[in-house]
Amino acid sequence: MKSLRQLSVDPSDRGSQRCRLGPGLMSELGLSLGSPLLVSVPGGSCLCTAWPRPDLAEGFLQMDLKCSSPSLISHPPTHLHLDPGQLTPVPCPKLKGVKITVVVQSVDFKKRTPPRLVHELVKDMLKGVHVHEKYVINLEDFDTDIRYVVIESINPDSASTGIITSKTGVEIAGIQTVRHYRSQLQDQHTVSLGGLEEVSASLREMLQLPLLYPGTLSSLGVSCPRGVLLVGPPGVGKTLLVHRVVGEVGASLVVVRGPEVVGSRPGESEEKLRAVFERARSAAEEGPCVLFLDELDTLCPKRTGSSAPENRLVAQLLTLMDGIDQSDRFLIVGATNRPDSLDSALRRPGRFDREVIIGAPTLQQRKAILSVLCAGMPVCPSVDMAELAQRTTGYVGADLSALCREAAMHAVREISKGSGEQVVRMKHFQEALKLVRPSCLRSSLGRTELSPVSWEQIGGLEEVKLKLRQSIEWPMRYPEAFVRLGLSQPRGVLLYGPPGCAKTTLVRAAASSSHCTFLSVSGADLYSPYVGDSEKALAQLFRQARACAPCILFLDEIDSLIGSRSNSQTPNGVHTRLLSVLLNEMDGVGLKTLERRGTEKILQAEGVEENHTHEQLDHQEVCNKDVMVVAATNRPDCIDSALLRPGRLDHIIYVPPPDQQARLAVLKVCTKSMPVDADVCLEELATKTELYSGADLESLCKEAALMALQEENMEASVIKHTYFLQSLRKMSPSLTAQQIHTYQTPLR
Repeated sequence: MKSLRQLSVDPSDRGSQRCRLGPGLMSELGLSLGSPLLVSVPGGSCLCTAWPRPDLAEGFLQMDLKCSSPSLISHPPTHLHLDPGQLTPVPCPKLKGVKITVVVQSVDFKKRTPPRLVHELVKDMLKGVHVHEKYVINLEDFDTDIRYVVIESINPDSASTGIITSKTGVEIAGIQTVRHYRSQLQDQHTVSLGGLEEVSASLREMLQLPLLYPGTLSSLGVSCPRGVLLVGPPGVGKTLLVHRVVGEVGASLVVVRGPEVVGSRPGESEEKLRAVFERARSAAEEGPCVLFLDELDTLCPKRTGSSAPENRLVAQLLTLMDGIDQSDRFLIVGATNRPDSLDSALRRPGRFDREVIIGAPTLQQRKAILSVLCAGMPVCPSVDMAELAQRTTGYVGADLSALCREAAMHAVREISKGSGEQVVRMKHFQEALKLVRPSCLRSSLGRTELSPVSWEQIGGLEEVKLKLRQSIEWPMRYPEAFVRLGLSQPRGVLLYGPPGCAKTTLVRAAASSSHCTFLSVSGADLYSPYVGDSEKALAQLFRQARACAPCILFLDEIDSLIGSRSNSQTPNGVHTRLLSVLLNEMDGVGLKTLERRGTEKILQAEGVEENHTHEQLDHQEVCNKDVMVVAATNRPDCIDSALLRPGRLDHIIYVPPPDQQARLAVLKVCTKSMPVDADVCLEELATKTELYSGADLESLCKEAALMALQEENMEASVIKHTYFLQSLRKMSPSLTAQQIHTYQTPLR
């Protein structure tokens, strides 16, 4: 049998419960005129009666959705292709009784209409209708305030379908409004949340206590909590969390976004706000209700001295919140990412009783979020979620969602070219990581697009490389060993030495190998003509760095950036104030409210292997929770002594000028990509370049290449030894023995 194409219902059949089929198909299915038929469609099913098409055409189907499963109310099927096997004849005996819930258009109709009149109207409208248990009868075509009837149960119990006659007893279990019913339908399709289990449980408890057990609290002589304030950075899932928890509790939701309430005329905003509270009260009469004020900071900013319209709006909200009495079974939930911008009167107990802080997700929470996001994607089993969680420091839920979407797009592009299977692999996620960066760094001062540098690209300095690896790489790679010995990541590292000895390049290599966030800042980023702006910028930089820890904050030329108080001509100058901010930030007395990371406990999954992974991620979180400050200078005598103590700059590493062996290694690295002639003796060049820095040696190789082009009229294919010697005669070393001697005095 060929498939049936669904057409839109004929206007004359609307509300008749008819399903128009070809007569051939009706005879194949054994259906007579008016036989009950259950049609299964994606997302639900519909109960109708079989009727032949007026044109007797086969291969088409038109059905009226008078009796359908609840999911089809909000998402009716259109233009489907159905298999004849999806049409099932069902028996529909006469029913003795039916228990229903009536859904009406407005609260006014529910209040003013006597129950007896509603009963008579409903019984009359349901006469002759075929019904299915737990299905919804659509009565919109009768043009009354009664919109739907939900069939709760039918008698006899043995049947799931039947027909209502004039002798069928109709019992009304309850009456509710369309808005309340639709909100309950939406709540059934809640999105699963990853990593927010504890915050979700805390919020659910606060919602359930006053909404479901108001009598228990009043018997204890305690008033119900009236408001909950959700605080957290953008993208962590505050709005999604409210929708999810409200759905689980089974409450209806009234959502208000700040700008929706604000009107142009004087008094209009206050009027709209009063109407919102009235709407929540009327919804609360049918059952538990939550009034959700999203982006609360736009609605209730701090009040100023002038009589601004915002001041009146704040005063109105405070009055309305104070006017909520115990009989009002609704709770107010506010959400903001700028709690400091809210009016202080709003945050006292009695209005917003509790504040729930949702911090940036921790390692384990990121792993849980990624697992939830990838659950519906064809992800290759080789994709390591733990590794992805480590690579996504600073990413919030919205960033991780964008990352998964971008990885899927890369896979789609490969499939469209015919060069890949329909699975998302680790390489797709690695490509997506290059494009999707943490949203907390999008407006950051020190955000740096770092071109990767490997340790092998730096010649010599093996001891310095080892010390840097111990400081930066080891806490990332061996967190268990660090936790076992009670070690944590050092707070800061200072690289000092003569100019041109690869201090900055060493830091870039350390950041590349550790895969952590890298921020770099210069004086031009920090200094401002306005008093206090520089200090504010430095504090903001540390705040952003902590949001995506583990993070390297690189302060190049720290002597010019911060300076020393002992050498300062102006004791209260901007250098001194910046130094004070830096010392305070590095000591880290405490974090601001919004900087909290995740929750205290993480729910453990079952299984030994999973537990081991969780433990490893926990160790990594403990070891790398701080920002590491890496500073570089060629004038260590100009740095304030308070900055050099252990606990601030823990490791002070001298980067010496290259010795003969190191110079040879540098020359090998510099000439690796150059076509060098066989007669070039790098050992001889290394011997002759005493007091040359790494930058000098790189310049020497470039100069020799340019000389080869000059001498051979741009047609040189190799660089000969003579050109190296000629460029060596022209150059002089940038370092002196006296200069090197000054660096060899220990700083502490």
